[in-house]
Amino acid sequence: MVITDSNWEGLIAGDKPVVIDFWAEWCGPCRMIAPIVEEVATEYEEKVVVGKVDIDANPNVTVHFGIRNIPTLLFFKGGELVDKHVGAIRKPELVAKINQLL
Repeated sequence: MVITDSNWEGLIAGDKPVVIDFWAEWCGPCRMIAPIVEEVATEYEEKVVVGKVDIDANPNVTVHFGIRNIPTLLFFKGGELVDKHVGAIRKPELVAKINQLL
């Protein structure tokens, strides 16, 4: 799911936990974890909203969350930020973080 400056607030306020991947086209580590994020999004499709924010195209949401390094993954539950991961992540670590949201 593509998350933008205009739709992020409604997604975070929903019933499902939310994982947001802040990335950019020019970011090597972002491209490295993209397949992992997409796999997890498919596997947890019914339980968790997984979305991506292109920081270059969406500066407002990027500034709102103080994103300074990418990739950055933010984890929300009940509309509240409950976890954050900066840098590349392996699938088992990402799955463990998502399972903590459920």
